Amino acid sequence: MKHLKKILFTLFIVAVVVSSVVVAKNDNKKEPTKKALQKPLTAEEMKAARKKWEASPDGIAYKKWVNSPEGKKIDASYEKVKKHFKAFSDMEAVVKSVTFQRENAPSDSPKWLIVEIEGETYMMQFIPKEFELLKSLKVNDKLLVRSHSAGFSNNHPYLILSSDYIAKDNKVLFKRAVNKNNRC
Repeated sequence: MKHLKKILFTLFIVAVVVSSVVVAKNDNKKEPTKKALQKPLTAEEMKAARKKWEASPDGIAYKKWVNSPEGKKIDASYEKVKKHFKAFSDMEAVVKSVTFQRENAPSDSPKWLIVEIEGETYMMQFIPKEFELLKSLKVNDKLLVRSHSAGFSNNHPYLILSSDYIAKDNKVLFKRAVNKNNRC
């Protein structure tokens, strides 16, 4: 009898050890692998990275463009509309082109709406699926446009406005869903 108790006790201990190993392995599988989070750059690191980029061929070309007449014109057009970004207020726009496409761009590339606001020309970029909502627009249509931001690029002839809200004749044609966490 003592011998049987020893065997049962040993089997019980083995079963506990094996089951705890199995449970531990399953718990590890359920936890997502933790990726190494990159800590945000310090002000000094950002400054060093910017200097490095400015010394690169792309940085030099961009700086040259910023100081060119084209770059200064785009900067001036930004100054005209930036007050509308923070307030997310209406800007009256007139459609100048619904067919603009960059040279050598593939057919599935972004679509562009070219508008004029306060005498300046601006670009608004859309993926093809979003642009379907605007296919009824024609040149000289009057729109109300709202934007949160704009982008500068030496590869584009005009300032690029974020496409956040477009209405025509009090009818909303396009409204970008804004994520509450990162406002994208």
